[in-house]
Parts: sequence; structure tokens; C-alpha cells
Amino acid sequence: MEDYTADISSRFSRDGIVVIDQAVIPPDMVNAAFDAAGAVRAGIYGTDVPPNGTHGCGEGQLCKINDAHIADRDIYRLVTSREIGQLAATATRASMVQVWATQLLIKPPTKGDAANVGWHQDRQYWQSWDEPDGLLTAWVALSQVRESSGPVRFVVGSHAWGFLDSGDFFASDNDSIRNGIPVPDGERWEETAAVLPPGGVSFHHSLTYHGSGPNVSRDDRVSVAIHLRTEKAHPVADYPDPYVTLSHLDDPAVCPVIYEST
Repeated sequence: MEDYTADISSRFSRDGIVVIDQAVIPPDMVNAAFDAAGAVRAGIYGTDVPPNGTHGCGEGQLCKINDAHIADRDIYRLVTSREIGQLAATATRASMVQVWATQLLIKPPTKGDAANVGWHQDRQYWQSWDEPDGLLTAWVALSQVRESSGPVRFVVGSHAWGFLDSGDFFASDNDSIRNGIPVPDGERWEETAAVLPPGGVSFHHSLTYHGSGPNVSRDDRVSVAIHLRTEKAHPVADYPDPYVTLSHLDDPAVCPVIYEST
């Protein structure tokens, strides 16, 4: 492991978020996935398999394409990279890490708030899993993500607040959403942003509050969110999942295992 992983597990445990602000994914892999993102958005699927649906993608809207990794081999190659698996396992001290869903996220330049992501905990949408501590997301930048790009912002330590079931990914007024989140007594709202180069990555716990504001730069902000589970998390029996049918957990084309201890 490189120096940027130093103390990664204790940072993840303490803060519920680790931002690695240097490229950890090989440039050729990042560049190929960036090109593939444009193709998938245009409806060109290298595998001849469509993704599992889209949300937004209109003028000035955040384009969210579910499970783009099943539609393109270069995105699949990035999602299953050795670097992501090893870093996720190190952060969580896991013996197994598996991809169970992905989102290709393209945030266009806009002066309004239509492309915002509202403050939320992923657990609000992931209750088909029995254990929040075994669920996390790797957020990989495919483009340069600056403060002006509308980076993901995380509330440091908010995973320790427990499941508050308050917030809304799909809302755009983040000030209003924040005012409605019941921050526990004695806790404070401290934000940090995932400002990343192409190939940089952040990891966050399923209970960590996060959201993002407008992209006021000149370029699209392009990223892949890789939703992961460790051996601690198991699907709830007979619970319909909104992202991917969990019966596909045994299908490596949909839900590849990207780390196993030897």
C-alpha cells in the first residue's frame, strides 16, 4: 500500500469518510471509463446489455445511470479494479468486498440547483440490507473535481449519529434539508469535500450524511459511485430492492466480488 492509505481504517472508523485526493486508479483505466461514460449516456452499450435505468439526464440535470458497469466493459474494468477492492477492504478491515450496484453520475455545469444532490444517508434507500456497518460507497472521479465542480460534501463523523431517516437524495434545496436533519445533542455539522483528480476516490459509510451543490465550472463532473458490501452485510429475505435484484449477488457480471482475503 502507498502512503496515502496510512491509517485509512482508523480514519474511516472515526470519520465515516476517507478522501484520497490523488490518483489511485491507473490513468488508462480512468480515461477508458471516462470515454465509456459518454457512450453509455448516448445509449451505446458495448456489452449489448442496457443499464438498469436512468434518472434525470435532461438539460441542466444530474444524469444518474444505474449499473452502467453491466453495459460497458471499460466501466466494469474500473469498478472491479484491484485498487478499489484493496482500499475498501483496508478501510473496513473486511475479508470480503463485493459490488452490489453502481451509479454513473454526470453533473453538468449549471447556474441553478437542478443538478444538486440533497443531503441524505444511503441507508435511507438501502434497507433491503440487514447491517449498515457492512455497507459503503467508493466514489471514483473520472474527471477533475474542483470546488467549483459541485463535489460531494460529507458530514464528518455523522455515521456515528445512527440512522436518522431524514434527508432526500432527489431534493435540491440543501439548506432546507439540512435544517430538517435532527443533529444529535453534543454533535456538530462539519463538512469536507471530495476534491479529487481523475482517478481519485473517496469512501463513505452508509450512515454518513452527504450531498452536493451546483457545478459552476465549465466542464461536466463525471464519476462512478460503486456501492459495496462486506461480509458483515446480508440481504433481508424477500425485500424488494430499488437498485438491483439481490438474487444477482451470485452473478459476477452484475455483482462481482472485488476482494477476498487469502
